[in-house]
Amino acid sequence: MSTATKALDPAFQGAGQKLGREIWRIENFVPVPLPKSDYGKFYCGDSYIILQTSSVRGGAYLYDIHFWLGKDTTQDEAGTAAIKTVELDASLGGRAVQHREPQGFESNKFLSYFKPCIIPLEGGVASGFKKPEEQEFETRLYICHGKRAITMKQVPFARSSLNHDDVFILDTKDKIYQFNGVTSNIQERAKALEVVQLLKDQYHLGTCNFAIIDDDELQAESDFGDFWTLFGGFAPLAEKFTVDDDVIPEETPAKLYIITDCHVQWLDAELSKGLMEHNKCYLLDHGDEVYIWFGRETQVEDRKVACQAAEEFLKSHSRRKSTRITRVIQGYEPHSFKYHFNSWPADSAAPSIEVGRGKVAAFLKQQGIGVKGASKSAPVNEDVSPFLEGSGKIEVWRINGSAKTPVANDEVGKFYSGDCYIILYTYQSSEKKEDYYLCWWMGKNSIEDDRKTASHLTTTMCNSLKGIPVQGRIFQGNEPPQFVAVFQPMVVLKGGLSSGYRKFVEEKGLADETYSDDGVALIEISGTSLHNNKAIQVDGVASSLNPNSCFILQLGSSLLTWQGNQSSFEQQRLASKIADFLKPGSVIKHVKEGTEKPVFWSALGGKQAYTSKEASRELVRDPHLFSLSFKKGLIEEIHNFTQDDLLTEDMMILDTHIEIFVWIGRSVDPKEKQTAFEIGQTYVDLAASRDGRSLHIPLYRITEGNEPCFFTTYFSWDSAKANVQGNSFQKKVMLLFGASQFVKKSSGLNGGGATQRADALAALSSTFNPSSEEKPTSLNKSIRTNQGGNTQRASALASLSSALNQTSEKKGASPTAPRPVSSGQGSQRAAALAFLSSAAEETEGCPSEASATEESIPGTNGKELASKDDVEHEEIGSSTQTTFSYEQLKAKSENPATGIDLERREAYLCEGEFQSVFGITKEDFYKLPGWKQDLQKKKFDLF
Repeated sequence: MSTATKALDPAFQGAGQKLGREIWRIENFVPVPLPKSDYGKFYCGDSYIILQTSSVRGGAYLYDIHFWLGKDTTQDEAGTAAIKTVELDASLGGRAVQHREPQGFESNKFLSYFKPCIIPLEGGVASGFKKPEEQEFETRLYICHGKRAITMKQVPFARSSLNHDDVFILDTKDKIYQFNGVTSNIQERAKALEVVQLLKDQYHLGTCNFAIIDDDELQAESDFGDFWTLFGGFAPLAEKFTVDDDVIPEETPAKLYIITDCHVQWLDAELSKGLMEHNKCYLLDHGDEVYIWFGRETQVEDRKVACQAAEEFLKSHSRRKSTRITRVIQGYEPHSFKYHFNSWPADSAAPSIEVGRGKVAAFLKQQGIGVKGASKSAPVNEDVSPFLEGSGKIEVWRINGSAKTPVANDEVGKFYSGDCYIILYTYQSSEKKEDYYLCWWMGKNSIEDDRKTASHLTTTMCNSLKGIPVQGRIFQGNEPPQFVAVFQPMVVLKGGLSSGYRKFVEEKGLADETYSDDGVALIEISGTSLHNNKAIQVDGVASSLNPNSCFILQLGSSLLTWQGNQSSFEQQRLASKIADFLKPGSVIKHVKEGTEKPVFWSALGGKQAYTSKEASRELVRDPHLFSLSFKKGLIEEIHNFTQDDLLTEDMMILDTHIEIFVWIGRSVDPKEKQTAFEIGQTYVDLAASRDGRSLHIPLYRITEGNEPCFFTTYFSWDSAKANVQGNSFQKKVMLLFGASQFVKKSSGLNGGGATQRADALAALSSTFNPSSEEKPTSLNKSIRTNQGGNTQRASALASLSSALNQTSEKKGASPTAPRPVSSGQGSQRAAALAFLSSAAEETEGCPSEASATEESIPGTNGKELASKDDVEHEEIGSSTQTTFSYEQLKAKSENPATGIDLERREAYLCEGEFQSVFGITKEDFYKLPGWKQDLQKKKFDLF
């Protein structure tokens, strides 16, 4: 009787056979499938295995296996998750990328599966933990990090947890508050709104209220007061306390190490794929992320040793516990891994699915583990993006010297390989608006001066159309589907008609091969459909023929088509159409391969052998989306991307393998918008060196709000989202919570200014004058006069604080303990306290922004503060010159500006230079509290 092998865990039977996500939880050291209704819920006391199955267009399925380890999970459970991950990988052919995901330090790819976030729950079902019973709602405070896949971390419910740099969500039983730190990221604010929506839907049945609290704005409304009342009243926030795990490590160059017998040795050489051998294991160190690379011929024991060596490596280098470890198999390296190498040969193909699966199965069988099941491959298909509207107007210009010359209508569609062209296609989009497809085409033999002129004139045309057109750069031989489909038909001929090309041929003494309608020419028809019906003139010799194509042979005034035995009916029909385009109304003869007459071969210089190999065609592959940093270049791939990942403040790159799109948000700096093609070319160079792709891949520039259908097809596109104006936060408020909340946040009702301060004073007056029987307070009056100065304001603040505390004590509440949410007096008092606190700070040397109430508030220098606009007008008007350069205005300037108010140096900067120095507009600068303005001015030597 043969020895029984250990069967694959029943929980994994049939795994990876369909696209999507599958999750198992470790229960009593066994993986148990999780109900889909619980996907996204993770308990801190458990370990999970997550399989993500995706398909590459025209290729096999791809697998990512993540094992998530809760902070309270046991070592045994974590070990079980790791071992079971290996088993699952084996059943999939040993080609999955494996990711270790510790709670709180998950990879962006993992988080992208559960947008907008995951919120780990306390407890667990394994290792003695029990699922929490239904209990009374507990108020929780979370800190939010991330622009796309957000990380949520619960922090103590206390005012000391808040700071000016982050976004917080306070989840109470009846209302959810979002607190935006004054210096928090605008995109994190926007993403946090999605979390608020998630909390509202999942934990409040969609019925609770919502409020936004901005910590840089004093507000007299009830939401503001209610929020601070929960924290025991308003008070200045402390500086952010930074822990090691909050520190973002600096970008460090990747280093490659070879692992031999548990020893890790650095390979001091330029990173390239050629350094790694099939039968060895390697470690790629990138600071906050470590990859372990297994050659396809490595043994299982070698891989185990490599994993142990990697753990020791991290310990010996004192790496943070958040350092991620990813294990990859040769031939199935993810894009994020290959990105670190200077070169990655395109022929580094993966072994076939069955071969890879068979080898891993054999390895595991030696250890008593049998593998069942099979992996499916995605069917090979050719997906073509939607075409532009076909009833548009097309205009074409040929570059001639430093100008462009219109191409006659009956010649549109003829391109010469020695020339450059500008094409403008105007059409009506589905939204009934006029859109433009604008690009320049460069023949492979065109001269550099013509190429530069074409680029410059195209950009000029785009600017004249207010940047609306899709702007493209197209090289001969790499025309994208959209370009080809615009022309019906299109043919590329030899030679050139421009003066630049003619001069070049003459100076070099080259033979002029320019096509002539009365000469001899051979044209190949290789296309099969609307989007690839390319026709190109080839060398007029028999060796140019191919049975997979059709050809047009022009002999002076006569034309004939040669139909290869393997050519399609579409090609034969297109050949006739091209022939009629070249010589309208002429009689066309048709010749099938094998029936040629001697005159045919004579025209081609004699009969010769020709190839029967079919030309390969580039197909759309799995698209990748990247966000850009103008300081560091490419910094992040956006996994499982959606339309919501196109943030208006960002510039993005979408790579479909056959086309590169540079997408520009409305809020991107105008100077950075001008660098779109430079950035795109940098990416093209990178793709060429790492993937072996052509340097002549089509490159497009697309602006937000003007996305064409062949771009939006890669997203689940919602035109309503695309048409919303504002920054990321304003747009998200509008989309999630409606126009009323958007108007509220945009109108200034929640901001600073005279109305707020007046409302705060009115609330204060009402609070301390509840009835006519009480003696009217003079607190309001004391604030508005100049009698008493600092002492008077400080006393008023102290009196108010004492009064509020006494009121709380009478109700049995501690003056510092969080108080229940209340409307009316609680909100009014908190708002009043907020105002007075700010007023006291102004007097004590930390002036806030200049603003006015019903009466002027005297400043510490005895002058009355007017509105910001009045101050700027008054101060700048006192000088004979309204603006000065930054170098003249600096406190240590060698050529100082004269006749200016030295306390307001920044006001004399022009708007452009102001933004260049401070990084924000003047309007936004003067919205900051006075003490923050002073800090900024000191930083830039303008104080």
